[in-house]
Amino acid sequence: MSKIRVLPDHLSNLIAAGEVVERPASVAKELVENAIDAGATRIVIDVESGGRRLLKITDDGEGMMRDDAVLAFERHATSKITSAEDLSAIATLGFRGEALASIASVARVELITQRDDTPAGTRVVIEGGRMRDVKDAAHPRGTTIAVRDLFFNTPARRKFLRSEATESYHLTNLVTHYALAHPEINFTLTNNGRETLRVAPAKDLRERAYQVFGAQFLDGLLEVNNAVSEPTETSFSLPQIARVRGFVSAPRERRTSRDAQFLFVNGRFVRDRLIGRALSEGYRSILPHGVYPVALLFIDVPLEEVDVNVHPAKTEVRFRRAAAVADAVREAVRAGLASAGYVAAGETRDATAVDDVGSDVEESAAAIETTTEPINAARPTQSFELRAAPQQERIGFVPPEPAAPATEPLHATKELPTGAAPARAIHAAEAENEELRAAIQFPQTATEVKAFPDLPPLDSAIKFVREVAVETLSSNIRPLGQLDESFIIATDDEGLLLIDQHVAHERVLFDKYRALEASRRPESQHMLIPETFDLTPAQAGAFDHVAEELESYGFELMRLSGRTVAIKSTPADLPASEARNVLAEVLDTVDSEKKGAARATLRDEIAASLACHAAIKVNMPLAPEKMRWLIDRLLTTSSPTTCPHGRPVILRLATQDILKGFHRI
Repeated sequence: MSKIRVLPDHLSNLIAAGEVVERPASVAKELVENAIDAGATRIVIDVESGGRRLLKITDDGEGMMRDDAVLAFERHATSKITSAEDLSAIATLGFRGEALASIASVARVELITQRDDTPAGTRVVIEGGRMRDVKDAAHPRGTTIAVRDLFFNTPARRKFLRSEATESYHLTNLVTHYALAHPEINFTLTNNGRETLRVAPAKDLRERAYQVFGAQFLDGLLEVNNAVSEPTETSFSLPQIARVRGFVSAPRERRTSRDAQFLFVNGRFVRDRLIGRALSEGYRSILPHGVYPVALLFIDVPLEEVDVNVHPAKTEVRFRRAAAVADAVREAVRAGLASAGYVAAGETRDATAVDDVGSDVEESAAAIETTTEPINAARPTQSFELRAAPQQERIGFVPPEPAAPATEPLHATKELPTGAAPARAIHAAEAENEELRAAIQFPQTATEVKAFPDLPPLDSAIKFVREVAVETLSSNIRPLGQLDESFIIATDDEGLLLIDQHVAHERVLFDKYRALEASRRPESQHMLIPETFDLTPAQAGAFDHVAEELESYGFELMRLSGRTVAIKSTPADLPASEARNVLAEVLDTVDSEKKGAARATLRDEIAASLACHAAIKVNMPLAPEKMRWLIDRLLTTSSPTTCPHGRPVILRLATQDILKGFHRI
């Protein structure tokens, strides 16, 4: 007997539902996308019990005729694809034709729709994939689709749904994404009869971001726009394969997760690792590892350059020229940071990607010749570095004067004093430049570049460095100094230790916060003037869940009208300037699955976030006494070798390994 057989339609629909319908937010995504594709200018989303009991989407789009309304629930039925060629240039959000069939197979669905050119509307009722009723119905132009009792006929799937608070968070987050992507559309979200989000049509992304997030959120954002001209159908070119626009955060606005990053490709909400990595690379040398910026980024690429048909839920895309897209995102972000003075304008290009060494040398020479500030020749290693070409062709290279600290705006020149002082300053600069050029044999032109002799490479000690086991630590740790004002160099009986001062202090503070919380003795500092903070719709939904836990750590919070919260007190160790960031981070990260987690897990998340923001920062000089104090406190913690987020605190280079490296044993 044959083993292979064709599955019945209802079973095929259930399998497809497993791919498309993960949770109520997945249903909302498909239905909201259909409404947008239908040309809606107003979309209303009503939710009950986190979408389990009811999820209703109403729009004023073009609507459907009766035949189309019935056919829409068949598998692979769509009005958006007519030929194979259409798949190479998909311009709509929906196109697969599986969504309505999959949703109807696992829920009770009612569709009411009306077109302008039909005398009556149509009502279609489907239950568990079976058509129950089709008849005329009164309805204004547009479509209303109500999805009730999701997974009522698949209890195994229903039990995997999370708590109502978690599912509501995902729904709110989804609507927020599409409200940002389409500022021209009026969105309203109601959860259990309570209005969660309402935004009127906006003229642009900035106004829509103000409607959703509030003025304070916008104050910490920088505009990103790499478009050289107004977009047109023919404006795409190879050098600029992607147009990147939107906003990114200033370095002071940071998160420990990517939850505050809203990424869109051709107006489609996506979760794309390539774009996320490129965004983080734009902040290289500005944000420490494990910290992420806030971002609202829209990437527009030619339709034929992106494949959106790689995931059933359409949340992932694939780029034909992925490297070019990543470069465009990274450099656009870098340029936005440069425009606000956080990096030098010349650093927007990758320093390792030099197309023409000769021209770079000439540009660097010109930068030194035209500077109006004297160069400190006594400390050339702090102002310049020699960057060598590959081993076969080493070339002397002097980059321009480095940027000012990232926290201060950069200026191309400084105002010189009047009178004879400018001339003296310029002559002094020229003299020091000549002296510096002679000292490092800097070439006058590209043709005079002199090659360095081939030198053997330095042997790296990375293969000997290892993480430290708790049982190998002793109390006899002696600090020697700092590396890059970020790592404490110390010794013990077994060799050399390198201690990350930020994560070491994180561990100390984390244990302190957990001990205070357990004893219910929070230490607070009152703010002279309470600071108000506008919550996002998703954060507002999470606030009531975590407010009590936040107060147990020393926060005193007051919910004002709408989505505004007043911060009246903060934990004693937390700088007041970090209070908003901590609150936003906790509300962003204590979401989704964590809302259903145990209270102890939630408290750990809050304590870890507080410790991260209150801890000693990198690039901070420490006195020997402070280093000694930090090491002593670290050794008394519950886990001195790992931070609350699981990263190592201490690395060791053992004496035996040092002797091996020098070939002494």
